[in-house]
Amino acid sequence: MTTIGDQNVLPGVAGDAQQKPTVTIHANVAAGTTGQWLPTPGQLRAGIPLGIRTATLVTDTRQAIIDILTGTDSRLLVVCGPCSLHDPNAALDYAQRLRIIADQLSDDLLIVMRTYVEKPRTALGWRGMVADPGLIGTGDLRNGLVLARATLRGVLREGMPTATEFVDPAVAAYLQDTVCWGAIGARTVESPTHRQLAASLRLPIGFKNRLDGAVVPAINAALTAATEDHILALAASGSPTRQAAPGNPCPHLVLRGGESGPNYAPSIAADAADQLRANGLPMLPVVDAAHGNSRKNPAQQQVVLGELADLIEDPAYPVAGVMIESNLVGGRQDVDLNRPHALTYGQSITDACIVLDDTRPLLTRLARACHARRRQRQAQTRSLRSQTNRHEDLAAVAELRQVPVVAGVGAAAVRSSCAR
Repeated sequence: MTTIGDQNVLPGVAGDAQQKPTVTIHANVAAGTTGQWLPTPGQLRAGIPLGIRTATLVTDTRQAIIDILTGTDSRLLVVCGPCSLHDPNAALDYAQRLRIIADQLSDDLLIVMRTYVEKPRTALGWRGMVADPGLIGTGDLRNGLVLARATLRGVLREGMPTATEFVDPAVAAYLQDTVCWGAIGARTVESPTHRQLAASLRLPIGFKNRLDGAVVPAINAALTAATEDHILALAASGSPTRQAAPGNPCPHLVLRGGESGPNYAPSIAADAADQLRANGLPMLPVVDAAHGNSRKNPAQQQVVLGELADLIEDPAYPVAGVMIESNLVGGRQDVDLNRPHALTYGQSITDACIVLDDTRPLLTRLARACHARRRQRQAQTRSLRSQTNRHEDLAAVAELRQVPVVAGVGAAAVRSSCAR
């Protein structure tokens, strides 16, 4: 048996099963081999199930995100959280604190926690909780899958929706039901396999522009993911299967900046939105305030978020969401392979993040901007409705002025009546 939770990693929440996650592993790998027997997707889901409340949170949040990205919901989507998760306890601590902020700002923001358990690498580096839960490069995928699913479920139990990047298509079979919003990253956006994966996922997927800043590959990826396909996938039993991919319900763009600089200017965002709309996809882009838009500098990320708030107040700015890298402790730290767990609690081991205490006022500023945008749109709607009514009244009067003689009543009499 493989278990986690002995250190209160996953506190129970009323409304869901409260047992510690347990997964049965059939460890029949011959001694001396380098293989590791993994649970099937079905075994992992059965061992770490979602309760009714958490499953409903996932379903409802997915639809709410779609409504925001297509303009039905006037709130702003905010994907906020650590660059990556490596410590389940710190992740749940962050989730508890973020939930308080999310509830306070829920009229204007839909806050989804960034819960990245896989990390793509340009070169070498830690590949995330799934691939390396021990932080020392042992590739313990079995415990990584268990720990990742249990952590994602724990965040959902805290009432926070989840967001992650899908890096390894095989891992998606184990985790996709725990994710509310997904991303295909800048390094894999041109991969046919990842585009096919996105077409099979029943959750909103954001495609990041390429590392050099090129947006067209992400647009092509979104268009491809929206199309029906058939893919090679893992069944719940673990067997490879030919799976129908119905097309992603909400493929959209994530403008993350690039080597050429930031790309959240109104003209760039409008051009990206127009290109999607011209191809039948009405989803608005999301802007990633980190990465290329801030050069991975937390201080600059705060500047970018301030500029985004100013832009979002304008109803003409065609952006439906932002992404923020934030953690309990600001900055980042390196892992000492000789002492991998001698780490500062709540601090990133990948990209540097904004401290949560500084994140709160930034979220409040974004909420005010969204509220101001909504009021401006409402005022514009009232003005347009008033103009429409006035035009209709004038048209009605003009029509009456042309009424013919009916039943002995002359047109002059009708015009006289209208004049009075």
